[in-house]
Parts: sequence; structure tokens; C-alpha cells
Amino acid sequence: QVRLVESGGGSVRPGGSLRLSCTASGYTLDYSRIGWFRQAPGKPREGISCTSDADGGTYYADSVQGRFTTVTDSTKKINYLDITRLTSEDTAIYTCAVEPGFCPPIWNLAQDYSYWGQGTQVSVSS
Repeated sequence: QVRLVESGGGSVRPGGSLRLSCTASGYTLDYSRIGWFRQAPGKPREGISCTSDADGGTYYADSVQGRFTTVTDSTKKINYLDITRLTSEDTAIYTCAVEPGFCPPIWNLAQDYSYWGQGTQVSVSS
């Protein structure tokens, strides 16, 4: 049974940072892509990153490029999303998802991921 569990969310002030984790069980992260998505209240879900050890490709949404970094520790079955220089616009529920294979050219479509975690809340306010 595949299970993904996110952790590391919390409340931070603008400019702060967090490290989110996506821990997989019943699933190998080798040769898979890991996507992070977020959804803010009243807004559609946004794909913010995709990374795959299969080809080393990593992609970020323009909204987070240069501030967010994702890295995978395949031996521990954990993917990390380091989120920095946070603003109120980053307040959302952050969720990871996995799917076998590479990140495709259009990598931010939720429908292309089979397995999802429950999400972790990130709140940014002063």
C-alpha cells in the first residue's frame, strides 16, 4: 500500500523559511517523479515543482523559482521541499504526489499523479 506523509508545515513570518518533507512508504522514489502542489483558500491547486531521479530533471513554477528547492533522498524515501523568503502569497496547504517516470514537458498537472499525501499547512503572516 502506497502512503505519502507530508510534514514540516507551520506558521512563519514573512521572509521566513520552512523545510517540508514528503515521506513515502510502500513505494520507491527511484525512477519516479515527485510533485509538490499547493492550494490556497479560494484558489485553484497550483503545481509548484516536479523532480525525478530518473533523469535528474527538476522544474519549478515561476511563482517559486529561486525561493523553493526540492531534493530527494531515495535511500530514506524522503523528498524535501525547502521554502524560503516566504510571503503571505505562499500561505496554502502543500501536498506531495508521486508517479513513475520522468517529469513530462507539462509537469504541473495534478491529474498525472496517482498517489497523493494529505497535505501540510503553511501559514505566512506577521
